[in-house]
Amino acid sequence: MRRLLLFVGAICFFYQSFSQAVNPRPITMDEYVKAKTFSIKDPDQDTYLKFENAYILDRYRPKPYFITGDDGQKKRMDLYNLMAKEGLQQLGLMIFYTNEKGKRYQALLPNQTADGKVWERYFEDIHSIDKEEKNFVLKLSYVLSREFSYQVYKNINGGKNMKEESGTYGSDICFPGADLVTMANGTQKMISSVKPGDRIVSINPKTKQTTVVKVEELAVHEAKNYALTRLVLISAEEKNTDKNSIKLSAKVLEATPNHPMATVSGTKKIGETQIGEQVLCYNEAKKAYQTFTILDKTEKAGGVQKVYNVVAGGGSTLMMNGVMVMQK
Repeated sequence: MRRLLLFVGAICFFYQSFSQAVNPRPITMDEYVKAKTFSIKDPDQDTYLKFENAYILDRYRPKPYFITGDDGQKKRMDLYNLMAKEGLQQLGLMIFYTNEKGKRYQALLPNQTADGKVWERYFEDIHSIDKEEKNFVLKLSYVLSREFSYQVYKNINGGKNMKEESGTYGSDICFPGADLVTMANGTQKMISSVKPGDRIVSINPKTKQTTVVKVEELAVHEAKNYALTRLVLISAEEKNTDKNSIKLSAKVLEATPNHPMATVSGTKKIGETQIGEQVLCYNEAKKAYQTFTILDKTEKAGGVQKVYNVVAGGGSTLMMNGVMVMQK
C-alpha cells in the first residue's frame, strides 16, 4: 500500500507538474545524490538558494504544509523546485519534511524524464523515511494530490488486470477475515472472530445516530481467490490561517466489489465508488462520525481465502475498519 500511494503521488507530479514545466531535463544519478546534500537553514526565510553556482532551489509554494495526524503530532512539509542554473532546466521537486522534534528529512522527486534507476533510488529513499516517520508516504501523497489535483488518480487503477489474475467475481457480498467490526463497547473485532449473539454498532446514515444490534449469523464463504476492492480514505481538516495547517486522518477498507456502502451521493457497490466521493466514517480522535473522502481505489485478486459477512437482527449498516457499510 505504501508503495502504491507513493507511486500515485509520483505519477500525479509527473502529469500535472512536468507536463506544464518549462524546459525539464533528466537528472542524472550523480546529480540526484549531490542534490540530496543541499540543505536549507530556515525554510521561512530561504526561498531561493544557489548551490555550486550550478543549481537552484526555488520555493514551490510561499507557505509550508502543516499536517497533524491522529497521534496529535504536527509535521511540516516544504516544497522546492530544483533547477539547473544553466537554462533554468527543471530537474525535480525537493521535499523537506520536519517532524515535531525538529528533525528534518529530505527527498527528491525526479521529473518524468529521469532514468528508471533514479526513480528506484527515489522509492528507496522515501521508504527509508517511512520506516522512521509513520505514515510519511500517506502525508506526502496527500500533499502531492492536493497540489496537482485528484484528476490523475482517476486514470490510475493501481492494481493488476483482474482477467490475468483470475480474480473471482460473483454474488458473495463479504469481507476478508482481518477486517474489523466495531462492537457495542467501542472495541473492534476481526470479522472472522465475530459470533452469533455479539452486539455490534449500526448507524442511521441520515441522522448519524448509533444503535446497538445483535449478530444473528456470521456467513462464511468458501476459500477462493476473491476479487477485492480496496479504498484509502482520508479526512483533511484545513484551518483558515496564514499557514497551510491540516489535520489528517486515514482509513483503509477492503471488500468484495459488490458489497454496498453509503456515500453522500447514495448507496453504491464499493466497486462502483469513485475517487473523490465521500463516505461516513468514525473519527477516533474526535469520537464522532464524519465524512471521509476516497483518496485511492484499487481492485485486484486478494489470494485464496475465506470471506465473511455479518447478518444482524436490526439496523441497516455496520462499521468495518471504522467505515460505514450496508448490511447484506
